[in-house]
Amino acid sequence: MRLFLPSTLALCVAAATAAQASGPAHTPAASTSRDPIFGSWTNPSRTIVVKTLLCGSELCGAIVAADAEAQNDAREAGVEHLIGTELLQNYRKTGSGRWTGTVFVPDMARSFTSHIVQRSPDVLRISGCILGGLICKSQDWTRI
Repeated sequence: MRLFLPSTLALCVAAATAAQASGPAHTPAASTSRDPIFGSWTNPSRTIVVKTLLCGSELCGAIVAADAEAQNDAREAGVEHLIGTELLQNYRKTGSGRWTGTVFVPDMARSFTSHIVQRSPDVLRISGCILGGLICKSQDWTRI
């Protein structure tokens, strides 16, 4: 499973910290917002589901479901428990339908600077970037 095509990213990425690989870094807060970014989203290959919500004052998203192949790929990269892993971390709203934060890619056990753009109520474009955002790979995730 590749959440982001790693061809360019794998060459230049820094190692993720142990805390990022082991699961959520903070406790999610109950969301009272009706922002359309909150909910459950699946990647293009439909191998994982991430639930987005508020963690303190920032957006986060933890994996709530994963197929066997995704779990095996993550385990091979050193992520023992894929379900519960915080995939989307520390996102701050930067504009209407736009957030900036960090995405953790479990099958690479790496984190990347990231941007989310909500393309519609049911589509998020999630980008993982290197070199200060000069090179990014993106995927469109859909609401489930």
